[in-house]
Amino acid sequence: MAYRNKTYICFDADTDMWAYKFMKGWKNNDNIDFDFHDAHDLNNLRDGSKEETIKPKLRERMKNTKIFMVLVGDKTKNLFQFVRWEMDIALEMDIPIVAVYLNESKTRDNNVCPPIIRDELVLHIPYKQAAMKWAIDNWIAARKRHRDNKDTGPITLTDSLYKELGI
Repeated sequence: MAYRNKTYICFDADTDMWAYKFMKGWKNNDNIDFDFHDAHDLNNLRDGSKEETIKPKLRERMKNTKIFMVLVGDKTKNLFQFVRWEMDIALEMDIPIVAVYLNESKTRDNNVCPPIIRDELVLHIPYKQAAMKWAIDNWIAARKRHRDNKDTGPITLTDSLYKELGI
């Protein structure tokens, strides 16, 4: 079994690449307290690769993943070839999922939330650095507590936690 220490970032590469690049920038900036082990650093994918080549490599990345973040933009819920497939694999592999809303919604936004994760035990947060850092650092343990309490369905952070995070 692979050592699971990576954060898998799932997003619409056509329209939401900017959000992923910001995350990489925060990670690489010594003045910002934001770090994650990017699953995308594993095995190289080339532009123009075919689906039957890409999906096994993505699955291999997920075998090394401890937390799955989907950057939810305007088109995310309509992407099936890879984005929905990635979420389906994360659910199948029981990887903790965080839905990160690029519109900065603090709750599940049914207008953009992919239906496959809408009613699952998923943390829904805004695209804010402090909330994302909290999720990377704390969602795995918090999700376990929710499961132990028999909680199901969407989870959001409390107003007091948002205040503590400066959001």
